[in-house]
Amino acid sequence: MTNDNKKLNIASNGMETKIEAKIYNQKGTEAGTIKLPAKVFAAKWRADLVHQVVEGMRSNKRAGTADTKDRGEVSGGGKKPWKQKGTGRARHGSTRSPIWVGGGVTHGPLAEKNYKRKISKTMRAQALFSVLSKKMKDGEILFVDSLALVDVKTKKALEVMKNLSKASGFKPLANSKKPRVLVALFSRDKKIEKSFRNLPQLEIVFVKNLNPLDVLNYQYLLIENPEESVRFLESRA
Repeated sequence: MTNDNKKLNIASNGMETKIEAKIYNQKGTEAGTIKLPAKVFAAKWRADLVHQVVEGMRSNKRAGTADTKDRGEVSGGGKKPWKQKGTGRARHGSTRSPIWVGGGVTHGPLAEKNYKRKISKTMRAQALFSVLSKKMKDGEILFVDSLALVDVKTKKALEVMKNLSKASGFKPLANSKKPRVLVALFSRDKKIEKSFRNLPQLEIVFVKNLNPLDVLNYQYLLIENPEESVRFLESRA
């Protein structure tokens, strides 16, 4: 299977390097080209930085509500279960000892633990550029000039994805039963959101919220309104 996005035309103008990529319309035909900034779509792959940022984002998503009680917090157990000597059994001072059923938990998780990690804007942006560059190199990014529907119709949304699938060669755009496509919209459009949200193969986000974790969770990335979207991404550098 060939993919036009895998054939990147790189042009250098002075000190600035640009990458040229094709733009499609929702009918699946070519609508022009776009020159992409190399610092966003041709950045070096930095696995250490991407791992640090992604793990930090995953940690920040943790609710931190897991909590256990130690032997001092479990109710009951105030009375010694049997006398110290003469029974032939091991000595015990409380039925709420961690070795008893219903007793406290030793070294269990506590809700007071803080899982938050600090991620600077620069780190987040550079990690995103690294992931976008990897996706671009692998031919897994598709640029669409705009997505527009007259009415809220999932059927029409599926037709759009089928058209783009034929044009780009990305079969999961139309056929996958699992979420494999991340659609990045530049601005909010309720008709688009409601029409596309029932398609199992994709998830909708906004370009302003694009982050390394979301991009890595999906095989393909579809960027709508590429001129404005790329300009916004470049401003995050």
